[in-house]
Amino acid sequence: MKEIYFNADAGYLEGVVRGYRDGLITAPQYMNLTQCETMDDLKLQLATTDYAPFLQNEPSPISTSTLSARCTDALVAEFQYLQQNSAEPVSRFLEYITFGYMIDNVILLITGTLHERDTHDLLEKCHPLGFFDTMPALCVATNVQDLYNTVMVDSPLAGYFRECLSAEDLNELNIEIIRNTLYKAYLEDFYSYCQSCGEPTSSIMAELLKFESDRRTVNITINSFGTELSKDDRTKLYPRLGNMYPEAQIRLARADDMDQVKSILEQYGDYKRMILSANMNASSDSAGGSDMSLEDIFFANEVQLNKDAFEQQFHFGVFYSWLRLKEQEIRNIVWIAECISQQQKDKVNKYTPIY
Repeated sequence: MKEIYFNADAGYLEGVVRGYRDGLITAPQYMNLTQCETMDDLKLQLATTDYAPFLQNEPSPISTSTLSARCTDALVAEFQYLQQNSAEPVSRFLEYITFGYMIDNVILLITGTLHERDTHDLLEKCHPLGFFDTMPALCVATNVQDLYNTVMVDSPLAGYFRECLSAEDLNELNIEIIRNTLYKAYLEDFYSYCQSCGEPTSSIMAELLKFESDRRTVNITINSFGTELSKDDRTKLYPRLGNMYPEAQIRLARADDMDQVKSILEQYGDYKRMILSANMNASSDSAGGSDMSLEDIFFANEVQLNKDAFEQQFHFGVFYSWLRLKEQEIRNIVWIAECISQQQKDKVNKYTPIY
């Protein structure tokens, strides 16, 4: 009976998003992309993909930034189609997905306000999925106090700000601390909402959000080395969920270097395999083979988790997983485009394959 009710609410959209998934670039298509010599060749190859309508009117030679923007436009158009044709509870789930983009957009506007930049110009740099109806009103604010008051009243993120931050915090705290504080509250709230959705959505989304929480925990730890962030403050930024919560988080909060982080992660089966295949000192720009950075290993594992989500039916997780896979595909395309434009063809194959 549950499946019947699911199809009444979300059956059509699940079929649509599985069609989107089938439109992701395949291994043979990636091979063709990596063999391109110029950006025009790359654009021609992409004409056989779902990005074709968004690239066909772009003049040649197309730049990497323009290519990235048009690919993002394709993602946004597909996601907005899902939103426009959804009703509760699917519409609420899709709204939760956009909150992460809203946080990034608000942080961008806060940064611009702190540095006295014209926030109207920054609106163009905001991610389209993170727009909300009252967002232009944030540009009217001339100081952080006004901005905070506007966000508190007119933003879907008002609850997270009210729970975690004060106007004084926006002036005094590092912007990345503010971002991670908001994202912690968002992840915990999203996790709680997914648990209320029932099976199989709750278990599938729990695995995906726990992985995201663990990744953020590791990144916060590593990025805090050599900064003024105290170990107590570091702990406050960790999301209170994930496979590392609470034991590994307590230990990571006391870590002082990469070797200690590695020794902690090695005690967890899945993360031990990641550590063994990662170069802890590599950057994401040197991904591939034994030079894969920890960030690239996280991306590869995220891809597999999101692919696995499509193995079950009658759950909302496919919407989240498709979006994450699409974002990874765009990162892959931009990586290949950068290698071609900078004539670094020896690195062109160092992307994260999907299918």
